[in-house]
Amino acid sequence: MSSEPFSSRRFNRFHGRVESGRPCAVEGCAEPGEFRAPAPEGQRSGHDGPQWRWLCLDHVRAFNQGYNFFSGMSAEEIAAAQRPYAGWERETRAFSSNATSPPPRWADFADPLDAIGARFKERVAKARADSQMRQDGQFLSQEDRRQMAVMDLPIDADRKALRTRYTELLRRYHPDHNGGDRSHESALQAVIAAYGHLRKATVFS
Repeated sequence: MSSEPFSSRRFNRFHGRVESGRPCAVEGCAEPGEFRAPAPEGQRSGHDGPQWRWLCLDHVRAFNQGYNFFSGMSAEEIAAAQRPYAGWERETRAFSSNATSPPPRWADFADPLDAIGARFKERVAKARADSQMRQDGQFLSQEDRRQMAVMDLPIDADRKALRTRYTELLRRYHPDHNGGDRSHESALQAVIAAYGHLRKATVFS
């Protein structure tokens, strides 16, 4: 391991210096090979991939001064490489959170029997009922829902529906309207109490 401070080693890595433990690849040079450079054409092996050699500081400077990126290119290839937007004309995938194609839209599906739409509406209605929210955006308390169940009213009933249902239940349970039958007095009291609560509720005001 190097005895140099971490900050010095990090600075060296920024400039390309690596402690390879190899001597400079230039024949006769005894300096350590700390900089990686491409191998000359005649010294590359037959397998694919980049071929590297390790050079000392002086020899890598000499290599950089004589390096020609355009060596071996035709005039057309050089002109193409020098274009300011070279490479940007290639087709790339659209950016997304997971690098995949966007999901299909509902408009892409044919649903002649409204099977998808009906199922969706059913699920929305159930979710709305579970969340105690009416179509008008107002929420019902647990007590509101309990009293509406006593009167057998739907969650979206309005004030007119409440009064109509109350009148119907009074005629059904009150002794004056069912031949003096007093067996429904407990149900009658429950309906009167439910109506008294609901008519003061926010959703029916």
